[in-house]
Formats: sequence, C-alpha cells, structure tokens
Amino acid sequence: MKPAPRHRVVRWLVPVALLVVWLGIGGALGPFAGKLGEVATNDRAAFLPRSAESTKVADEQQAFQRSGTVPAIVVWTAGKDGLPSDAGASATRALASLSGKPGVVGRPSPAQPSEDGEALSGVVQLRSDLGDELPDTLDRVRDAAGSVAGTTVEIAGPAATQADLKDAFAGIDGLLLGVALAAVLVILLLVYRSVLLPFLIIISAVFALALACAVVYVLADHDVVLVDGQVQGILSILVIGAATDYALLLTARFREELAAHGDRTTAAVAALRRSFGAITASAATVALGLLALLLSDLTNNRALGPVGAIGIVCAVLSTMTFLPAVLVLCGRAAYWPAKPRPADEATGGHGIWRRIAARVDGSPRKVWLSCALVLVACAAFAPTLKSQGVPLDEIFVNDAPSVSAQATLSKHFPGGSGNPAVVVAAAGRAEEVTAAAEATDGVSSAAPVTASGRPGGGKPLVVDGRVRIDVTLDDAADSDAATATVKRLRTAVHEVPGADALVGGYTAQQYDTQRTAERDRGIIVPVVLVIILLILMGLLRSVLVPVLLVATVGLNFLATLGVSSLVFKHAFGFSGTDASVPLYGFVFLVALGVDYNIFLMSRVREEALRHGARKGMIRGLVSTGGVITSAGVVLAATFAALIVIPLAFLAQIAFIVAFGVLLDTLVVRSLLAPALVVDIGPRAWWPSTLSRTAREAEPSASA
Repeated sequence: MKPAPRHRVVRWLVPVALLVVWLGIGGALGPFAGKLGEVATNDRAAFLPRSAESTKVADEQQAFQRSGTVPAIVVWTAGKDGLPSDAGASATRALASLSGKPGVVGRPSPAQPSEDGEALSGVVQLRSDLGDELPDTLDRVRDAAGSVAGTTVEIAGPAATQADLKDAFAGIDGLLLGVALAAVLVILLLVYRSVLLPFLIIISAVFALALACAVVYVLADHDVVLVDGQVQGILSILVIGAATDYALLLTARFREELAAHGDRTTAAVAALRRSFGAITASAATVALGLLALLLSDLTNNRALGPVGAIGIVCAVLSTMTFLPAVLVLCGRAAYWPAKPRPADEATGGHGIWRRIAARVDGSPRKVWLSCALVLVACAAFAPTLKSQGVPLDEIFVNDAPSVSAQATLSKHFPGGSGNPAVVVAAAGRAEEVTAAAEATDGVSSAAPVTASGRPGGGKPLVVDGRVRIDVTLDDAADSDAATATVKRLRTAVHEVPGADALVGGYTAQQYDTQRTAERDRGIIVPVVLVIILLILMGLLRSVLVPVLLVATVGLNFLATLGVSSLVFKHAFGFSGTDASVPLYGFVFLVALGVDYNIFLMSRVREEALRHGARKGMIRGLVSTGGVITSAGVVLAATFAALIVIPLAFLAQIAFIVAFGVLLDTLVVRSLLAPALVVDIGPRAWWPSTLSRTAREAEPSASA
C-alpha cells in the first residue's frame, strides 16, 4: 500500500529540513574552525600542575614581571678567527640600541663573555602579549645583534621557543585538516567504490567539526575551557575520525536495509534504530573516557577532556541527523555505481571475512592463544617506554632555530644558562637562601633579581615581602642531572628558617609534571576502565563478555606501548616521551578500541538471539568485518595526519594511536575477541537470558 500524499510530504519534509539546518550550521559556523587559534594559548606555563610547587612559583613570579615580559637570549659565537677584540662592546651597544623599540621592555642587559672566550650572550626582555608580532620583534632583535662583525647570531630562550611553537602550529587550521580529509577520502573511495557516498560522509564530518569548533571557541573565549595548539589539533582529528567511523557503521546498515526493504525512508529508520545503541554506546565510552581527564591535576589534560567530549557529541549529532537525511534524499544513488545488496551477499568481502570466520570457528583456542602470545611478547617491552619528558632538543621534530640556539648557549655557558631555576623566598632571608642555593651541588651561581629585572648588580627587588632568586645550574635544564640538582636545591632552601622558600622554573616544572602524570595515571586509568565496563555491561547485558573485551583492549594498549618504545628509540631517535603520552594513548586506544568491539558485539548479540551463540558470533564477524576494518583504517589515517605538525608530542601520539588502532582492528577485534567468545560458548553471555537462549539455539544452529 502506498503512503498517503500527506504522509509522503512529511517523509520528504523532515530530511529536507534537517539538510537545511545543517547547511546553515556549516555556513555560519564553518569559519570557527579557522578562528580557534585566536583563543588558543601556547604558553607552557598555562598548563602546569595546579597544586605543584613550581606552579606556585610561577604565580608569584608574575609579580616580579610587572610589565609582563618574556626573555629572548641573544648568543654570539666566534668565527674561525675567534671573537674580535671589540666584540663585547659592540654587542652591548647593539643590545642598547633596542631600548624603546616596539615590543622591547626596559634596557637589555650588557653582553657577557663565556669562560672559553668563544661566545657572548645578552638578554632582551620582550612583552609577553606580543602574539602575532613576536616573530617580527625577534627579527628586529636579530638584525640589531647582527651588526657585531665577525660573529654568528642566534636567539634562544622562552621568547624564541614561543615563536617556534607558533610557527609549528601555523598550518594547523588548513594543512592538518586538508591532509586528514584527503586520507579519509582516498580510503572511502577505495572501500565503497562509490562516487557520492565518500563526499557525503566527509561533509557530515566537516559539519560536526564546524559545530564543535564554534562551541569550543565560545567556551574558550569566556575562559570556561583552555585550548592550546595540541588540543586544537587533537580535536580536529578526533572529530573527523569519530564522525567517519559512526558514518561507516550507519551507511553500511542503511545499505543492508535498503536492499532488504527497498524503501529509502523505511531503510533509514531501520538503520538508525539498529545502529543507534552501538553508536551512542561507542560515543559514550570515548566522551566519558575523555571527561575522566578532568580528574587530572595537569591543566592540559583537563583541557582536552571537555573539548574532546564536545567534539564526540557533535560527531554523533551530525551522524544521527544530517547523514540519514541525505541518505533518504539520495537513496540508492548514494552508492552509485555500486548497488546495495542483501547482508549475506554484501558482507562477504570477496570471501576474506568468511575465511577468517571459518578459521575462528574451526580452531578458536588455537587462534586466541596465538594472538595472545604475540600481544604479550610485544607488551613485554612496555616498561622500557621512558616517559620522564622530552628533552628540549627533541621537542621539535625538525631543526627549530630556538633548539639549535639553546644548544649553542649550553656549549659555551653553564648548562642551565637561559633556563634558571627560580627561587621565591621571604625578603628578610634572601642572603641565607642565596647562600644555601650557591652551596648546593650542581648549582653554578645564584643571585637575587634587582629592580632592573636582572639577577645581581644592585639591591634585590622586593614585592609583597618576597624576593626572586635566579639559580643557574651546571647542567642543561632538561637533563636528569638538573632534575637531581633541583631536588637537592629544594631540600636546601626549604631548610632555611622563616624563608618559606619555593623552587620553580623549567626543570622544576618538568619534575612536577612527571610526578603529577604518574599520580594521574593511577587515578584516571581505573576510572576509565570502570566507565567502559559499565557501559558494555549495560549494552550487552552480560558480565563476562565486557570483562573479556576490556581485558583484550588493555592488552592491546600494553602491546602498543611496547612496540612504540622500540620504534621511538631505534627508528625515530626519541630518547624519551612526554609525561602525558601514556595517559593520552590509554584514553584514546582503550576508548576507541572498545568502540570496534561494541560495533561487533552488538551485532553478534542481535544475531545470537536468532541463530545461537556460536553461529551468531560468526555471522556478526562476517557482517561487520569489512565496515569495522574500514573504520579502523580511517581512524588510524586521521591520527597519523598529526605528524604534519612538527612536534614530538603529537608525533608520538600519532604513532601510538594509529598503530594501536590497526592492531586492535586487525588482531584483537578480528581474531582474539571472537575466538575467545566462540571458545567459551554461550556461558560468555552470562547472566543474561541470551546465555540460556543461546544454549537452546546451539543444536539447531549447528544442525
């Protein structure tokens, strides 16, 4: 019976209205994807542990920088004939000429010679709020310093590092998004062999990103959330990858229903109904897993939590509204030149998944034992992953000017030059604290900061009864030796009676960040596991299957860390990883890895109710094999796109997530988990009625 005319109008009106709404969202909010950088901060001090001693020092330190300054350290090195005899005077005049120039605060320090007589250094204080003007200001400093004949000029220090970070994130709005979308498009074209559908999926993902960026922009602009370049890049990749994954599941189900029912509206409703639980449960695992980062004491971790969760919600909204609307309007044309086929014909994957399913069905114990042994062997190397932080010379994966300048500075001056430890103490105990600092093993020098903003050369600057003492270390600020010195320094100055001394600075911040990251992992990892376990139990109405899934995904995470440790050390040349990398890797891999198991097991449960546990597992594996593998490849490709940003942290996250997702998709979800469930049999679904129903169905299913 054909639907009544009025009913037909409604069937078309709803999809058209949804399409118009999303076109409006894309048109109005699309520009926010490019504006998010306007409310982002790349100031590392903004992401320190909230309760750490170094954070308290950073807060107090601002009072000694009344004008809000950031130092640029100019380094002159000698040519092959050595430094000219008048180089010191020329360098001092060059720096003095910068007084009063735009962006420069106060009078630069005189040039100081190195002990080996082969280099000079001087400090120029720049305004901390220069923003886009910082590169031009550094160019003026470089041009002035370049007037010293017979020398080579480099600029180190926090100002130079900020400029390099800004340059690294310069292409995040366009290049990163373009690379990710291009990778997704190529994969979708190969998977679907359709002209229109890949573009519909990408448009859905782009609309989701536009909405997410607009929401995050407003929240960041009102100081509700904190965003830096790393969070911004992860948001783009996360939304594109998640929206594409959800779209793949929905469009695959729509294709099956369209072949079975013929009517596009009926097929869309059926596809939505049957995929809604899996998609929302998958999104909930990722969103709640990210929100668990709010328990972190590291500000950058807490920043990623709500921002990432917002992105996931927007991805689900686009998938559940825009995509069904365009599928109804396009119908079979969405898959042209391919034709939608019934599930039994469409999911054979040229026999690949049928052969895999037959292998799992024929020798389940052999399959899962083999997979488990391989994963355990890889996981054995996980403890070798060093996550005490990335050395300064490895922060950028390319040759950043600030890194080479810092290396030059450390070569000719004490290792901690330009990156001193900072002690804040009671003014009445300044001399005792300075003496205690100088007597500490590993300290090169210590001096209170004067009214000029520089240590030494006058009376200490007193602010609210406190003084700041800059302590230059013998070793490079990012070294283990410097960390050991800071521990000794804290012990020494804490023992000065009445000083209430606190030790901060770069080395202390790295040490506090490392300790806080270890504390965060101990709290957040169990919380995320419990969240995921509860969601799986609610969705699958079972206890044992969710436990198995979480255990297999956890093993996959450890195996990924083991492989990453070997690759980072022997292939990429990283001597360490950022302290937050293991936690980020855990949240993404476990939450996203469970996604694919949710897609699989929700379909398996549906099939098991009709065909029995064993046959249901095999049918579910065959019917979802192609689409879930495609989703895994897409997600791996999108995260791999993070390597276009030349930062070690993002390169490490890119490899861990991309490799881990592929390992999970191809081994854990395709072989290990199905083989375990088949080997255990209907008991795996205990205590749900499915365990009893499945047992009753087993004989007829195998007959």
